[in-house]
Amino acid sequence: MSVEFSLPLRVYIEDTDAGGIVYYVNYLKYFERARTELMRSRGFARAALPADGLQFVVSALRVDYRAPARLDDMLEVAATVTAVGAATVTFEQQAKRGDTVLVTANVLIALVDALTGRPRRLPTELRASLVGAV
Repeated sequence: MSVEFSLPLRVYIEDTDAGGIVYYVNYLKYFERARTELMRSRGFARAALPADGLQFVVSALRVDYRAPARLDDMLEVAATVTAVGAATVTFEQQAKRGDTVLVTANVLIALVDALTGRPRRLPTELRASLVGAV
């Protein structure tokens, strides 16, 4: 059973360039929101775990831009957990307008110590929730 979370988003003027097309880096923001909401849907309300001195960081990213989104488009931005390691989680993500896939991404996030930046194991309950999702 895989866990997928889908987030509806409207494209606003602040998301676009002078031509009314979504500026490429904004897809990374959309993907971050979808990953955060996926974690929230699994019972983990914070993207970082500051009380434990931990935080998630993007460790690797591959993005493929296929077609543009434009001002006022309604998008569905999805995040799917595809792998869980000791300190990492891999997501496949996409932004769609209707049935048209606009952008896809493979994102590897790592859990690190907020002070040292060194990898830390995923908390047992988070790992169990995500492993059951793959």
